[in-house]
Amino acid sequence: MTTQPTLATPGLDRHIAEVDAERQRQLARFGDQHHPDGTGSTADRKRADEARRHCDHTTRTGQLTWNDILTEEVCEALAESEPGLLRTELVQVAAVALAWISDLDSRTDGSAR
Repeated sequence: MTTQPTLATPGLDRHIAEVDAERQRQLARFGDQHHPDGTGSTADRKRADEARRHCDHTTRTGQLTWNDILTEEVCEALAESEPGLLRTELVQVAAVALAWISDLDSRTDGSAR
């Protein structure tokens, strides 16, 4: 019997269950997929640098948005070619996406789906 970990972040259990349900839909439709990463190009590194500069600018000017934050994290992931570092960046992408979902839910009745 496998025990589920208790997640410390409020509301994260529900969000993770939604992500798991989406993964189950993906697996049912496409099966277990294996593709090359396709990351780490010079163009991707340039986009990541620009996204960081943009995020820094919007932070300094008080105009930071979830779009800015997620875009920066995605661009940083796409710029990374080393598997361990790529994995770290993808975890950051997932965490930001979940934070954004939580923020959306806090502005509504919790069902902004």
